Amino acid sequence: MRENDRLDEISRRIIGAAIEVHRHLGPGLLESAYESCLVFELKRLGLRVEEQKPLPVIYKDVKLDCGYRLDLVVEEDEIIVEIKAIEKLLPIHDAQLLSYLRLAKKRVGLLMNFHVPVLKNGLKRIVNEFPDAEWAKRQAPQPE
Repeated sequence: MRENDRLDEISRRIIGAAIEVHRHLGPGLLESAYESCLVFELKRLGLRVEEQKPLPVIYKDVKLDCGYRLDLVVEEDEIIVEIKAIEKLLPIHDAQLLSYLRLAKKRVGLLMNFHVPVLKNGLKRIVNEFPDAEWAKRQAPQPE
């Protein structure tokens, strides 16, 4: 199976598990409740899950622990899941997950906001397409 197909299949299974959790709990609970229930569902499906995995920042070849934690990492570092229970997802939440993907050198992340009446309205799949070197070139100031 190609890597993209494998990531798509894992993403579908994670989203299905999240829909199951939302169907049973509905909106209005704390993020931690949704996280615990989603972990239960993912493990029940046979997926490997890490919770609150530390994410160091590498700055000028120095590894710094800045307190970042990935809510969930599914299938041995394949997919990062960022869980929210907020009124509305904002662009900063997309940027947060994309930054996590870049720091962790991963391609796919799922942003899930459980504080919505229908979960599909609170789901986003974020893809990190750029290798670090290419991203760094795009961010560097250009000579005038």
